[in-house]
Amino acid sequence: MELSEVKNKRIAKNAVLLYVRTLLVMIVSLYTSRVVLQTLGVDNYGVYNVIGGMVAMFSVVTGPISAAISRFLTYGLGKGNIYELRIIFSTSINIQILLSLIVVILGETIGLWFLNNKLNIPAGSMYNAHWVLQCTIISIVIGMINMPYSALIVSHEKMGVFAYMSILDVFFKLGLAFFITAFPTNTLIYYSVGIVLIGLIQRLIYLIYCSGKFEECRYKLIIDRDIFKQMTGFAWWTFLGGTAYIFNTQGVSMIMNVYFGVAVNTAKGIAMQVESSVMSFVSSFTTAFTPQITKSYAEGDKDFMVSIMCRGSKFSVFLILLFLIPLEFEAPMVLRLWLGEEPVDSALFLRLSLICTATMLLGNPFYQGIIATGNIRNYQIVVTVVGCSVFPLTWLAYKIGLAVDTFYWIYFVVYNILIWIRMWFCKRILGFRIKNFVKGVFIPVILCTLLSIPVPGIIFFMMDDTIVRLLVLTLSSFITSTIIILSVGMTSMERKYILSKIHLAK
Repeated sequence: MELSEVKNKRIAKNAVLLYVRTLLVMIVSLYTSRVVLQTLGVDNYGVYNVIGGMVAMFSVVTGPISAAISRFLTYGLGKGNIYELRIIFSTSINIQILLSLIVVILGETIGLWFLNNKLNIPAGSMYNAHWVLQCTIISIVIGMINMPYSALIVSHEKMGVFAYMSILDVFFKLGLAFFITAFPTNTLIYYSVGIVLIGLIQRLIYLIYCSGKFEECRYKLIIDRDIFKQMTGFAWWTFLGGTAYIFNTQGVSMIMNVYFGVAVNTAKGIAMQVESSVMSFVSSFTTAFTPQITKSYAEGDKDFMVSIMCRGSKFSVFLILLFLIPLEFEAPMVLRLWLGEEPVDSALFLRLSLICTATMLLGNPFYQGIIATGNIRNYQIVVTVVGCSVFPLTWLAYKIGLAVDTFYWIYFVVYNILIWIRMWFCKRILGFRIKNFVKGVFIPVILCTLLSIPVPGIIFFMMDDTIVRLLVLTLSSFITSTIIILSVGMTSMERKYILSKIHLAK
């Protein structure tokens, strides 16, 4: 019990620290996006998003191994074997270097061909588009090689460093946004090169910090065969799930471009920017508790692991609910205040993307629990088969002439199905009772969502479309949602837990 209290206290302090970081990052990021959009223009902003999405698809080969690295490092810390950690770290660096070569080859062949022959790029923007392609490839490679270092920081739960690096990143990008306003031409090229330089600076900082603080951070030119086999085996099955996600996000962006043009990519990019800002706030909580899921499993403390998964799922949705309801009502006003104008379809995309995000958050902690066990083959096969259906269904929908927002409805239905698939695998692998999820997580989330809508809804329909309505609706929604979450969404023990953790975090 005492050990659990220490873990809970660490989670709470890390969460509070990350919340402070996220609020600052969110504000600066949203302002930066406004400056970048106004400077680049709608077409260049759309070009940057669609090409960035295309190259990100090639990282489907790297995302799974990154997840494997994070899992094995965290699991190794839970076991306390420093020698094994050193081998894992060096092996992971070398694997990432090999995979970065694959990304470069894919980007310079398939990516270049797709850019020149398939993407719907305005004729005057093709030169800039080639610069964006090259810079994006370089940025992804830098991020890949840096991943084991950032994974070490999260695994050690050094959330202060993680927070400071995030803050440094957004201020670098804010400075870049103002820098490119000084150039009347080739702004997209300068912006793309600036992103590469920011990535290089971060890479150097991570290298210096990790080398000085973590004993296991000693690079050697080796690839341990046993660890390599375990990591690649784990990564292969994670690869399947990663494939579904990449095609359902970046792949769909490319389909949208083919059928609807770069203006739609701009709208989707704006929606994703707001969604990412909201998600970063929620991720502050999930980042704080995720290492404990894996460590608790490594230590054999399955009860604590399951309790974190359930609380993490419910609290994650409750957190996004505080943002979701005001934004669902006031998306057009928020976009006008943020950007100065409301790009076509951006409000619709924002509303639908946030609903889909809440659906995905509900199942994420249970995914982390399955990942912690390492027994993921059958899970990834089933999830990939179901999850990948979003991409072809969206393609078919556009081909027969359905509206551009059809993608989000398909995504919503498929990912709701995936929630229950995850629950079934948690039951099979961890002995988790699905009825506990229904009673303890799903029903409270649905009730709190439905009960939180009427008050802001009445305000929305009774008041004129002004900033005053936005402020009144947001404040009333926050107050009513908080009261409902505390009274209806949480048990008495959870209310005491939240209040005690707030006290401990002061």
